[in-house]
Amino acid sequence: MSESILFLVTFIFYILAAFFYFSFFLLKRENLAKTGFSVAFMGLFIHTAALILRTVESGHAPFTNMYESLSFLAWSAILAYIIIEWKFRIRRAGPYFMLIVIGLMALASSPLMPKEASPLVPALQSYWLWLHVSVTLFGEAFFALAFITSIMYLVANSKEKKGKAKKSGISSVKLDSISYRCIAIGFPLFTLGGLVFGMIWAYYAWGSYWSWDPKEVWSLITWFVFALYLHTRIVMGWKGRRSAYIAIIGFLAALFTYFGVNYLLAGLHSYV
Repeated sequence: MSESILFLVTFIFYILAAFFYFSFFLLKRENLAKTGFSVAFMGLFIHTAALILRTVESGHAPFTNMYESLSFLAWSAILAYIIIEWKFRIRRAGPYFMLIVIGLMALASSPLMPKEASPLVPALQSYWLWLHVSVTLFGEAFFALAFITSIMYLVANSKEKKGKAKKSGISSVKLDSISYRCIAIGFPLFTLGGLVFGMIWAYYAWGSYWSWDPKEVWSLITWFVFALYLHTRIVMGWKGRRSAYIAIIGFLAALFTYFGVNYLLAGLHSYV
């Protein structure tokens, strides 16, 4: 079975998972959310096989072009969600988060994304590629979760202030706490993968730890936004709406670093 077929099967499983999660959201039946979780987990298992097969077929890491990195980011996002869902039971975040995953898979499936595995340019022929990209994308997956839970917090908090909150929903306090925990996991991963491993790899590939390349600059901007989130929360005691807004801005910065820089700003990272 080829990687492309496994990718398609994975995509179908994620769509089915989203269907069950949205059915749970509408019908309020707990077993539908549990089914959605199980289907998403099976999709993750098949997706893992697809990534392994892609690695074997190409002879290199499965995130060297936009198709591969989108697929790997979707895989990371599902894994991050399964971890947080298993720990905190935030099933109401499932429908929204699955939309992000399906969006990533749909973009990867687009005819605009070349699917062929091609030989790596010299700068990418390094084991630092594995460390830099995989750890960074896994960190961004937790930022995506914090983005969803922060938006959910703003909605829940607004309803609570108006006295319209439902007892069956997740409290704004819990959502705020989960957002913080997601960023507390994602930030060190992003720091290690995006900045530390990235600078070491840059030195070996280009002879300089820092070149003020557009992707480097926007990675630093993203890092500063989430550093601000943690600083204001831990040192200044910020919680709630202000923290939620910073988390949302941080994810948008990460999104631009991932997508916008590649297509709008030419630089040393233009091959990814």
